[in-house]
Amino acid sequence: MRIKLGYELVFDVPAPTPMVLMLYLHPSRWADAVRPDNLLTEPAVPIQTYLDPFGNRCGRVVAPAGKFRIHNDLIVRDSGLADPVTPDAIQHPVDELPVDVMQFLLASRYCEVDKMVPLAWELFGKTRPGWARVQAICDWAHDRIAFNYQDADSTRTACGAYEQRKGVCRDYMHLAITMCRAMNIPARYCTGYLGDIGIPPAPYPMDFSAWFEAYLGGKWHTFDARHNVPRIGRVLMARGRDAVDVALTTSFGDTKLEKFLVWTDEVVEDRAAQAQDAVDDEVQASPVSVYPAILADGPQNTHVFL
Repeated sequence: MRIKLGYELVFDVPAPTPMVLMLYLHPSRWADAVRPDNLLTEPAVPIQTYLDPFGNRCGRVVAPAGKFRIHNDLIVRDSGLADPVTPDAIQHPVDELPVDVMQFLLASRYCEVDKMVPLAWELFGKTRPGWARVQAICDWAHDRIAFNYQDADSTRTACGAYEQRKGVCRDYMHLAITMCRAMNIPARYCTGYLGDIGIPPAPYPMDFSAWFEAYLGGKWHTFDARHNVPRIGRVLMARGRDAVDVALTTSFGDTKLEKFLVWTDEVVEDRAAQAQDAVDDEVQASPVSVYPAILADGPQNTHVFL
């Protein structure tokens, strides 16, 4: 399938302000781009792009005073398959982990591993190591937190999410990541697009999404403690230790976000064409006439996090 992606952000900027933008497709998905990234600003300003230490593409700009608009519109190919499930993926002993994976066992800004170790072992010490243990952590975090956009708090850590039992997608991931690390399972934070593909439309505006990856069986696997079911159409933008490493924008001065729109939609024409192809195949294989149905589809240092 193909997925149409994009966003529009508008800031009110009192004075010229340096900003870092992490609003690009992750390099691992560049080959899937049918219509590549085309991040534009209004007014137009020079954008210096670079890869950060985690391999994410970033852009540096100086936002001029006044209204500053950032927008992008792209199309990517996707397998159309749900997140893989690998129940036999093993947990590695710490001394066998690759060197570059070790950093994802440590505490970070939003993941206070040292504070959560006793609770983690109390809750998950008897679970089967590997995939089953990470899934048990996801099940627990999913039930522990009540989702509500009104409860978003950019200062809330994993401990805060555990104690307050409320938050948004980033809070689910920080809590699950912290518990994984406390159980000696490397885990890293991911952000990107995740539309309502293959599920009923959600009753709230589209947003960027968060999930996490756990290192099991020699590779990274996708988990999502908020939705807690395999999903279709995740498109990665950035990875890091936690949300601080993948802030959508970082403003080195006073800015106010006034508009925030995100879209993540399957290209409906592709689905209609696939259905027509299936009908054509049936016509060729059948001795009787088959008439295609008509298909219809409905429709200060400031960080911006999920």
